Amino acid sequence: MRTFPLPHTGTDVSSIVLGFMRIADLDDDRIRRLVDTALDVGVTVFDHADIYGGAPHTCEKRFGDAVTLTPSQRERISIQSKVGIREGWFDFSKDHIVTTVESSLKALGIEHLDTLLLHRPDALVEPDEVAAAFDELHASGKVVGFGVSNHTPGQIELLKTAVTQTILFDQVQLSIVHSPLIAAGLTANMGTENQSIDRDNGLLDYTRARGITLQAWSPLQSGTASGVFVGDRKNYPELNDALDEIAEVHGSTPSAIATAWITRHPANIQVVLGTTNPDRVIEAARGSDIRLTRPEWYRLFRTAGHALP
Repeated sequence: MRTFPLPHTGTDVSSIVLGFMRIADLDDDRIRRLVDTALDVGVTVFDHADIYGGAPHTCEKRFGDAVTLTPSQRERISIQSKVGIREGWFDFSKDHIVTTVESSLKALGIEHLDTLLLHRPDALVEPDEVAAAFDELHASGKVVGFGVSNHTPGQIELLKTAVTQTILFDQVQLSIVHSPLIAAGLTANMGTENQSIDRDNGLLDYTRARGITLQAWSPLQSGTASGVFVGDRKNYPELNDALDEIAEVHGSTPSAIATAWITRHPANIQVVLGTTNPDRVIEAARGSDIRLTRPEWYRLFRTAGHALP
């Protein structure tokens, strides 16, 4: 498992994050097997959200009911959760943030979150309210670190007008196929290319310059109705040929190579897995150790449908 130093913290983290958004219908044994596999291969970050599972805190409670971490396991694992999405609206009010975290802790059966992420931007955000919530949660020891999800540089800067804690993470959608985060910068000033439209407001360079770690969700998804691109030869024949051939060179698998494409980037982007299959966790962990060459990385980028000047 590839690891790297997490900026601002003095700790190392794994390149793979295991997400628990799909465990609502798993029995305790399957959840424990998933967790044990992740621990065995070196995953150090577990990702939750209050909304996962439908009813509030469903997946968090399934995790809390099924998993008992030893003190040493808990010490080396960073548990993060997210807050802010409600049914049909978003809510970054102080009361909602604080009460949701307290409910998450109860559901998970833990005393503190290592990281709290603001899940989706709230258009009605008041930075002072977020700052008051963060201050209270940090002072009480209920949350150690903070971050955001799906936020632009401007939205982060707005929060920082009041929030004093360091923003450690921004969790965003990213895969070989769905990569406007990277693609726009490669065709800058090319007015004839739709790819040159900057949909993230320079987020990649902004986060690298400030030591904010990106976490990539849906790393094997196309970002469209076609779903997973690995093995989809109808919609992505050239990409899958490239994945197969590069996997053979590295003695690996196409899914692992798709993971390696993300972890190869010097921004140290973490890959958030949503799988409930332990074998997929092992596969991704092995993929994180593969260092693609520049020709391999760019070949995957081009065959995914992106343009180069």
